[in-house]
Amino acid sequence: MTVHFFGIRHHGPGCARSVAQALDQLRPSLILIEGPPEADALLALAALDTMRPPVALLVYAPALPQHAVYYPFAEFSPEWQAIRHGQAHAVPTRFIDLPLAHVLAGEMTVEEAVDQPAPRRGDALAGLAQAAGFSDTETWWDHLVEQRDDSLELFAAIEEMMTVARADINEQLDPHEARREAHMRQMIRAGIKEGHQNIAVICGAWHVPSLRTMPAAKHDKDLLAGLPKAKVAATWTPWSYGRLSFTSGYGAGVQAPGWYHHLWHTPHKASVYWLTDCVRLLRKHGLDASSAHVIEALRLADTLASLRERSRAGLTELLDALQSTLFGDSDAPLRLIERELLVNDRLGSVPDETPTLPLTQDVRALQKRYRMAPRADQVELDLDLRQPLHLEKSIFLHRLALLGIRWGRTRAVRGKSGSFHEHWLLAWEPDFELKLIEANVWGATLELACEASLCHQAQQGQHLPALTALVEAMLLADVRRAVPVLMARMQALAAGTQDAGLLLAALAPLANVLRYGSVRGTDTASVGAVLDGLVLRACIALPVAARGINEEAAQVLLGQCIQADGAIHLLQVDAHQAAWHAALAQCAASNQVHPLIAGRAVRLLFEQDAWSVEQSASALSLACSNPVDPLATAAWLEGFLRGSGLLLVVNDPLWHILNGWVATLPEDAFTELLPLLRRTFATFEAPERRQLGERVASGEVVLAAAAAHDIDPARAALVLPVLALLLGETA
Repeated sequence: MTVHFFGIRHHGPGCARSVAQALDQLRPSLILIEGPPEADALLALAALDTMRPPVALLVYAPALPQHAVYYPFAEFSPEWQAIRHGQAHAVPTRFIDLPLAHVLAGEMTVEEAVDQPAPRRGDALAGLAQAAGFSDTETWWDHLVEQRDDSLELFAAIEEMMTVARADINEQLDPHEARREAHMRQMIRAGIKEGHQNIAVICGAWHVPSLRTMPAAKHDKDLLAGLPKAKVAATWTPWSYGRLSFTSGYGAGVQAPGWYHHLWHTPHKASVYWLTDCVRLLRKHGLDASSAHVIEALRLADTLASLRERSRAGLTELLDALQSTLFGDSDAPLRLIERELLVNDRLGSVPDETPTLPLTQDVRALQKRYRMAPRADQVELDLDLRQPLHLEKSIFLHRLALLGIRWGRTRAVRGKSGSFHEHWLLAWEPDFELKLIEANVWGATLELACEASLCHQAQQGQHLPALTALVEAMLLADVRRAVPVLMARMQALAAGTQDAGLLLAALAPLANVLRYGSVRGTDTASVGAVLDGLVLRACIALPVAARGINEEAAQVLLGQCIQADGAIHLLQVDAHQAAWHAALAQCAASNQVHPLIAGRAVRLLFEQDAWSVEQSASALSLACSNPVDPLATAAWLEGFLRGSGLLLVVNDPLWHILNGWVATLPEDAFTELLPLLRRTFATFEAPERRQLGERVASGEVVLAAAAAHDIDPARAALVLPVLALLLGETA
């Protein structure tokens, strides 16, 4: 009886190639792999052609799906090659790690728990790398192991190295690691007891010394006694190279899965193919790169490898060569290569036979129906909602977003705006599979899950703005059966809400619902009834809410008023506009309303032709004739003028009133008000400021200090003698 131990790195092309060669040479009768025993029944699926790595085993607790563990595999993962060998040669293959039924029962909600290195383990390997003349462990392991082609001799060397490293550390394992290794030893004993004469064990290199030298079986049995246990389920799920990298936070990740992909498929020409991909990428982004650059970079990389006494050029040499031959002192192209090629984010796929929950099956069926295959890279999607198929795709994406699965995000595109157009940017994340499992509690289909989730969120909602945002999401996702529940809850909240700000903030989302209802074919009659009541309540509450508030609260209320005005103007309902104008008129006429709100009320009434120029000028004159509190006047002007100086450009009466008010200010008051006036004028567009400056230059210079910027008084004074000569002493 012989037990062969293969200490590997979990994702390394050199280890994977050596494992495949060793298994072909040894022909074991049993293959034991570090991994979750709950997934043994899923190993047969790995032999199917439709199983394309990168993929991951997902093991989760059905009662609490957020308690889950991923075990990722790439094509260059040694464990994956061992699984494929076992399936191809009908060799019994088993996972031997500590069952996740015990781990998840202990509430260890680790996301990616495959052999995450302990700090001291990293210290030991770093010391070995430094002794070998390498600056980091990643480069050292890559040159020592991943670029080699031998098999059995490699694993013997790795075992000897790890034995020395563990002896050097000489510290007690933490309880979880000790239980993991105890269970692996128990599984090896079980294989020997079954009569297997040639056993292959594929595990993390760190564990090999502990598995080779076994303590008494009772010792391991005692370690595993009394562990809690939970019900778990397992499935295969697509994975991506991005999630295999260190930057994703994966403890057993690698630095450059894209580079390892080349090492696996073209081991002797990886440098040539990878440099060719670099040049192709640079050309795609409009950067100069030629075949001559590839030849020169390859020659330089090989020379660097020779100078560094390495058998072949690795990733470090290739990057250094690219920097010298192509980029010079610029690191921007190198960052592009690191993002696009070192990771080379690609998404795997799993067979249709993979066991899944009903909601996941429904989503995959819809993806096939709409021909929207999940991809890890970003894909643009233009939708015209007037086309039935495009409308269905939009509803599909919005329903996923409603469940927290943001596969796509909408964005504005110049020249393609309007109610009928949506532009999406799609990028599928592996975590979405787990979110689908979590969302399965709401229903077996996507539509039913969205309906149940919406109703639950509506019942839990306590604030109108959040509830109205749900209504907008409901419309976009076309979840019509949730409308009565949301409307009833909104009516109840609106009836008990006295806060004018909340009422005003609730109007804009509902206005969007009514606006898009005709485009999407949704019945919005019940939404319109709720909105009628909200507008009336908001108009009644606004004049009262604007009284006796401080500057900070007035600024918040001002923003809510501007949003509400846009919503009411969008709806074009006469009753709404009449009630809104009446509320604004009360705010404009009251001395107790904060001047910021009063100024904006006059501005809105004037813009919408509810007040004439004379009425607006009268209100402006009255506000500017307050000698007691000039700060209140400045606040009124800020509310009136914020966002547009066009009123001052085209309306002479308003200009002269404001100009005259500034001219009569005492010097101390003007100095105190100047920062406030400058803040208001800074919100104007550049052409508006230019026109105001031209008007000032024509002779009305009183507002120059507020409208101009960066005036140097000393330089300006130099002009005065010249003006006196030109215009006369009187001027």
